[in-house]
Amino acid sequence: MTEIRALTPGDAFAMLLAGNERFITGRTQHPNQDAVRRAEIAPLQSPFAVLFGCSDSRLAAEIIFDRGLGDLFVVRTAGHVMGPEVLGSIEYGVSVLGCPLVVVLGHDSCGAVAATCAALEEGLAPTGYVRDVVERVTPSVLAARAAGLTRPDEIVDEHIRNTVDLLVDRSRVLADSLAAGRVAVVGLSYRLAEGTARLVADHGLGVPVRTPGVEEEPARPA
Repeated sequence: MTEIRALTPGDAFAMLLAGNERFITGRTQHPNQDAVRRAEIAPLQSPFAVLFGCSDSRLAAEIIFDRGLGDLFVVRTAGHVMGPEVLGSIEYGVSVLGCPLVVVLGHDSCGAVAATCAALEEGLAPTGYVRDVVERVTPSVLAARAAGLTRPDEIVDEHIRNTVDLLVDRSRVLADSLAAGRVAVVGLSYRLAEGTARLVADHGLGVPVRTPGVEEEPARPA
């Protein structure tokens, strides 16, 4: 079995995007999805990345990044909103499992972002615990508006950036690991129709973030 713990953040990022490229071009390999892999990792898991994404059913991480069993430590919530249990799960992936990369994965046509925009415009909050999701997305939408961002994709990207920043600000484990060069925390914006993942936020990786003029392009490894 490959020694995942020896991977650098850049190595992990390149592996993730190579899988996305295979998915985009229809050349998927479906690695690590057989009985041999199942038996191999039963005693111990060594994922190479923590994937914190939106719960949207179209955002299945192992599929869009062409990975398999034991490759990704996945945490998902609607609108990739955070609470203590999410932070604890991500910290577990970094401090216990040794993942060198944390990815926040958002996407276009995000229902949580759309619901938040509607609540702010109409002054009507959703009922039940959906309201909690909207309240946690609200700071991102307000920040986008303050920056003059109005298009839905721009607001989604701002929410991804804010989530990345919030992770680093709230988690001492991530901040210390970043400072030591053991981990990178990045944000990717996924386009549902094209299947592309575009880099919009980077802490510790040093890869150029895509500008709006090339937003249809997938992110590329350094």
